[in-house]
Amino acid sequence: MRVLVTGRAGYIGSHMVLMLSSQGHDVVVLDDLSSGHADAVLNGQLVVGGLEDTTLLDYLFSEQPFDGVMHFASFIQVGESVHKPAKYYRNNFTNTLNLLDAMVKHGVKNFIFSSTAAIFEESDKPIQEAHPKQPMNPYGRSKWMVEQVLQDYGHAYGLKSVCLRYFNAAGADPEARVGERHDPESHLIPLLLQVASGRRRSMQIFGRDYPTPDGTCIRDYIHILDLCEAHLLALAQLLDGGDSDAYNLGNGNGFSVQEVVDMVRKVTGHPVPVVDNLRRAGDATRLIADSTLARKKLGWVPAYADLHNIVSDAWRWEKTIARL
Repeated sequence: MRVLVTGRAGYIGSHMVLMLSSQGHDVVVLDDLSSGHADAVLNGQLVVGGLEDTTLLDYLFSEQPFDGVMHFASFIQVGESVHKPAKYYRNNFTNTLNLLDAMVKHGVKNFIFSSTAAIFEESDKPIQEAHPKQPMNPYGRSKWMVEQVLQDYGHAYGLKSVCLRYFNAAGADPEARVGERHDPESHLIPLLLQVASGRRRSMQIFGRDYPTPDGTCIRDYIHILDLCEAHLLALAQLLDGGDSDAYNLGNGNGFSVQEVVDMVRKVTGHPVPVVDNLRRAGDATRLIADSTLARKKLGWVPAYADLHNIVSDAWRWEKTIARL
């Protein structure tokens, strides 16, 4: 099949294109390289441009038919979204509307959306798909707005979509061909590994006064390859005539920030100094997925659920880029 992938030069998109290409699919990549890396585009045809360029979108969809679109292009820093909401609504919401309108205009019906657990209200229990939607920050609200638009576009235009609500994507390609490389980096595991590799002196822990066993936030970490496998299954579901749907993607196990620090120390053999700081605005206490629906309806089974595997693959990538 021929698939358009937006944001392929980023973390998740780069792994997705590797997986699509390895299975023989034809991939076209659209990325403005504002937060990605051109050298991460190992496969597929790269078109450099942004979703704000409606003329480019019209040209792209006119030139070649697509069986589906996987949309990864978005800004993802929770803290930044609180201080710069316009940036997030313009890119994550308005630019996504441009993409959806181009799909409708050119008759492309299958859309896989990179959503987030940040759309949900906090909960002490694993979160199911029907859990109340109460985003705590503009990043989460921008994603929830798109999910609501997709429901309307489905009713009005017949656009079919699957929204995949990630909890915390982590890890890297086991062969260290691509990995997590945000600039600036904002995710816990790669930041800790940068300390271990010597690229960073220490790591800040934002808040030790949360109502958790060790006082630090708890998150559900999912290996990037398991995440990509869910995208393939979701697109196959739509191409087989399945209806639009939304699925939570996580392992169902929560690890605190301190537990992740301890695992990084174990895997790398480095002391990994940390510095305590105040809570960040917009951070939830606990986010853990109930992925029963994805397992049942997509047949999705995480193959890399162990935190040790996730950190080990990410460490292999960090050593590659740090040249250790």
